[in-house]
Amino acid sequence: MEPVRYGTAAGRWVLLATVLGSSLAFIDATVVNLALPELGRDLDASAAGLQWTINGYALSLASLILVGGSLGDRFGRKRVFMAGVAWFAVASLLCGLAPNVEMLVAARVLQGIGGALLTPGALAILEASFAPGDRARAIGAWSGLGGIGGALGPFLGGWLLEFGSWRFLFLINVPVAALVLWVAARHVPESRDPAAARRFDVLGLVTGAAGLGGLTYGFTAWPAHGASHPVVLIPLVVGVLGLTAFVIVERRSPYPMVPPSIFRNRAFTGANLVTFLVYAANGGVFFLVVVNLQVVAGYPVLAAGLSMLPITVIMLLLSARGGALGQRIGPRIPMTAGPLLCAAALALMSTIGPNAPYLTRVLPAVVLFGLGLALLVAPLTATALGALEDSRAGIASGVNNAVARAAGLLSVAVLPLLAGLGSGSLTESAQLHPVYQHAMLICAGLMVAGSVTAYLTIPARLTKPTPNHSFCDPACTPARSAPSPSEPARPR
Repeated sequence: MEPVRYGTAAGRWVLLATVLGSSLAFIDATVVNLALPELGRDLDASAAGLQWTINGYALSLASLILVGGSLGDRFGRKRVFMAGVAWFAVASLLCGLAPNVEMLVAARVLQGIGGALLTPGALAILEASFAPGDRARAIGAWSGLGGIGGALGPFLGGWLLEFGSWRFLFLINVPVAALVLWVAARHVPESRDPAAARRFDVLGLVTGAAGLGGLTYGFTAWPAHGASHPVVLIPLVVGVLGLTAFVIVERRSPYPMVPPSIFRNRAFTGANLVTFLVYAANGGVFFLVVVNLQVVAGYPVLAAGLSMLPITVIMLLLSARGGALGQRIGPRIPMTAGPLLCAAALALMSTIGPNAPYLTRVLPAVVLFGLGLALLVAPLTATALGALEDSRAGIASGVNNAVARAAGLLSVAVLPLLAGLGSGSLTESAQLHPVYQHAMLICAGLMVAGSVTAYLTIPARLTKPTPNHSFCDPACTPARSAPSPSEPARPR
């Protein structure tokens, strides 16, 4: 199979499938944040119940996303991607029919499993399908075009909440998933890693899930019960022991889910450290800002959803250019400057209080935050994926996505606690406002830490790779046997 070229009809079809598929998972997370106040009232959910509506999805996604990447490498990225889209659609249907918050959280956990299968597959398909010189542009376009879904999501979600029900936020995923399956079946090429191990790292999966699940449950229960309560202390201990065991298991396993050798690559390790810090901040922003606008600033739900629209528009317009810039001048500068712009934006966001006017108080912060993300996201993603060999596209995508999801997961669990929520409510203005202000400043600090980490760990220029191989389906000829003279350099 010949590599797909950017700007061709074949390239546009591949982008369409991956953008729509990724948007399913992305839009659902952001729109559910928008629906939290209505969910709390309709299902009589506590603050912990609302947190678990977010974290139930994020936990299964973060725990299994590495498995999704590995399955794609082994059995076909297109095949696993399509399975994930179908699973996500069924779980979305269950979410839309949930009679109480407990059933909704259970359905959200199932939704996260589907997201774990489709999310790493989307990026791995781009990395494996496009010609080497076009990959950074394709990833940038994927990041920017995802903004279309992000732009439509708050508007559609706000409209459905204003005139319909939060249940339609989940039910609308079903026809979108059907369209993704149709496009992928007809136009996405299959690819896999013939050298990938055929056995599953079951022990790694169990210990990793126990670690993330224990920490998330413990931190979420902390405000209501206190640090010394067994329902908090025991899960936290399980979480620490689980993550420790995960590291040991991966070092000793003959077929690790996360091969320790990949972290010898300085650029790959640095990109994932930056990802953790930046996406921990993002998790707090997208969890709390729209809630604060509704509960504290008094915005209608549709206006609160649309308030973040400039971020997605800016990402749509500028992300591909951000990817091209990172490819031309090297990733260090945009990955250092982007988080600093976001930190400045979050300092402005922390001032959003009661009756805050949109044009003078909210919009400048939102625009600045969008510019920072547009500068950062595409070079960050391209570095995380491009640092490893093409045959490891699935595991590179899986690790980077797992780091991002785990960061967001822990952020939603820990940030309200660090910001002083205690046993308070996320739907009461007097209790939420100080928590929101402190949380935004904490997120700004995480962005600054991400900028410093990028400057210290990301190479100014990417070095030439040693020859490597990227294979399509074993029945096909190799798509690429060696780097072309004009191929962009990659970090080693």
